[in-house]
Amino acid sequence: MKNFLLFIAFAMIIFAGCNNSNATAQGETDGSIETITPNPSRAEVILPVFKMVDLKRKPFSLADFKGKKVFVNLWASWCPPCRAEIPSIEKLYSKVDKSKAVFIMLSLDNDFETAVNFAGKNKMVTPVYYPAENLPALFNVQGIPATFIFDEKGNLVTRIEGGDDYDTEKYLNLFNK
Repeated sequence: MKNFLLFIAFAMIIFAGCNNSNATAQGETDGSIETITPNPSRAEVILPVFKMVDLKRKPFSLADFKGKKVFVNLWASWCPPCRAEIPSIEKLYSKVDKSKAVFIMLSLDNDFETAVNFAGKNKMVTPVYYPAENLPALFNVQGIPATFIFDEKGNLVTRIEGGDDYDTEKYLNLFNK
């Protein structure tokens, strides 16, 4: 009986993800990308000033990438839904114009070395970063994976809590328009 309960708990984690929903900031997803209308009075929809480090421990601010479309994915190596969506993120990353878009895989592992090892073992090409300070309020989510896409002006245009398939025409079109 104990093994059966463990199996059920594990299955729930895999199917539900490391979060409580697969919702965007405007409600449940229906397979289409929901757009968030920027509101200048709401600072949480603007690309936050937030410090992080890359694999070489070089510091960056998220705000340094303003002027490009910015894809931020909150993930961890221990999260099955996070690991499941990484291949589709990698495929999307391989198809976008890097001079116009930046992809940030922001690891929430307990230590950066775990993320570095995972990225190397899995031959990830999408840039992996680690927080150098507390996450901004915008990134305080119910669970991971969570993805935030900002336009060139720094406005949040898409927020997804839960896993998704990013190797689709809808995401490619979002980055190509």
